[in-house]
Amino acid sequence: MPQRAWASQVVLACDADGYPAPTVTWARDDVILEAGDKYSFNEDGSEMTIADVQKVDEGDYTCIAKNKAGQKEEEVSLRVFVKPKITFLENQTASELEELVILTCEATGDPTPSIVWSSGHRIFSEGEQSLDGNVVVRSDARVSSLTLKYVQFTDAGEYLCTARNPIGTDAQSMHLEIRYSPKIHGSVTVYTWEGNPANISCEVLAHPAASVMWFRDGQQLPSSNTTNVKMHSAPGVSYLEVSPESQNDFGSYNCTATNAMGTESREFLLIQADVPSAPSIDRVEPYSSTALVEFDEPDSSGGVPVLRYKAEWRPKSHGSWVQRVYEAKDGGLSQITITGLKPETHYEVKMSAINGKGEGESSTPHVFKTEPVREPNAPKLEGTLQPTGNSLKVNWIKQDDGGSPITHYLVRYKPKHGSEWKPEIRLPNGSEYVVLSGLDWNTEYDVYVVAENLQGKSLPASLSFRTSPEPTAIPATLGSSSVTCTLILVGLSVLTGFLLS
Repeated sequence: MPQRAWASQVVLACDADGYPAPTVTWARDDVILEAGDKYSFNEDGSEMTIADVQKVDEGDYTCIAKNKAGQKEEEVSLRVFVKPKITFLENQTASELEELVILTCEATGDPTPSIVWSSGHRIFSEGEQSLDGNVVVRSDARVSSLTLKYVQFTDAGEYLCTARNPIGTDAQSMHLEIRYSPKIHGSVTVYTWEGNPANISCEVLAHPAASVMWFRDGQQLPSSNTTNVKMHSAPGVSYLEVSPESQNDFGSYNCTATNAMGTESREFLLIQADVPSAPSIDRVEPYSSTALVEFDEPDSSGGVPVLRYKAEWRPKSHGSWVQRVYEAKDGGLSQITITGLKPETHYEVKMSAINGKGEGESSTPHVFKTEPVREPNAPKLEGTLQPTGNSLKVNWIKQDDGGSPITHYLVRYKPKHGSEWKPEIRLPNGSEYVVLSGLDWNTEYDVYVVAENLQGKSLPASLSFRTSPEPTAIPATLGSSSVTCTLILVGLSVLTGFLLS
């Protein structure tokens, strides 16, 4: 009766009947097995335990039952399964564009394990991995090879060999080191202006690490003649800090990187920045006392980022210009609001852009006329749920007042699915928020805010929000916490058999 084992020990059982009661012994290869560290027996010898089961324990065992009437023997075959074990995997070093690099992984196990290569998120399957045939995987029995042809520096890194069979898994990694000549990266064009220091960045990829030198007109930098040039280094990058003092400091700078594998050079350009060109005004939407100005960013930033925009406005063709500066935003700025205007008045507005070099030319003035005195525009609302969970702070931002001062704000609110509004809240001009408290838990509300002046009321600004679920108390507990552990035995296990007389 064949037995299979994949745990650390196995029990072979032999059930013998007879009269008088037979004695039971065990043998292997015609040698009687004695009790000891390797083999142990129960009281009547009918069960034999084999400790520390190894592959060499695989084979046939003989159960011998004997009494005065005679003797009977029965064989039990033991099959030992072995989980995979990687027996060979070594780090390797290669040079870029080397014709062939072969990574080899060997593993043992029963059944014979399958072997898979991976690197990062990439898994290499059997056969060719690329159209040009530069990556090939070949497996034969317990050995798998990953072949890289004409290796690139990007092939360097960790490669994982994983061996699997139904009994388990083993995995080990190796490092492929690629030696390659320097490769220079970085923006080749840098803009600045006289008196403003600028860093020219020479980013170098190389192995082994490269030494970096800077040159200008064949002269190594920095030198005794170039007090306005400094060099700074960090892993993988060299910075040339140039503080231009005159037009002569602008132009070409050379970065040269060298290691044992080779040399690479690149020219970088330091260019005199200019002020931005003028933005163009697309449209003006006038109100009674304010106007929304929509514009396009300058066609040219001058080589450096636009930092601010300046708007200037005045009554058409007379009076002094009123100006205001607006900070540029990371995502770009496309509209601004000018304030303090008079109703039913013609105005002209122009804009300019400002960068680190200075202010550019202004756009062509755009003429518009403000609206007559009227009711205000609706305010803009922002809501913030308070820490209590059932109260809300409603902030509003004043918009155009219609040319007449706002006298007060009116606030109404109700549950979204309710029909009755809560009592109206009346707040004086200058108010910027209201806190709505004691709201129902886990309920959606609608809030309306109206601005009013002597001409009338604005359209309502609306806001919807939901309060938090009502918190529940967490009961205290006494006693110790419990931890459930699951123990998984890896290795070998057994199915026991019985010998029948």
